[in-house]
Amino acid sequence: MSKFTEAEIKGRLQEREDHIKESWVRAMEVRLVREELEKCQKAEGVNHYENCKWLSDKYLQMLRDNQVKGYKKIDT
Repeated sequence: MSKFTEAEIKGRLQEREDHIKESWVRAMEVRLVREELEKCQKAEGVNHYENCKWLSDKYLQMLRDNQVKGYKKIDT
């Protein structure tokens, strides 16, 4: 059994918790942008393709960049 000090264990747990929190914050930001996009599309009607394009592009970029990822990375 490997021997880790208490400080190392607490450090890893804190690092893991921080990573998960940041990941969820980014996911919630994507959700807020999606809600704003929906509002824009409803308000603009048939012109939403032109008037909401910037918001749509931002949403798509955030979907690519802000995915919720696990703490561990496994090489396959």
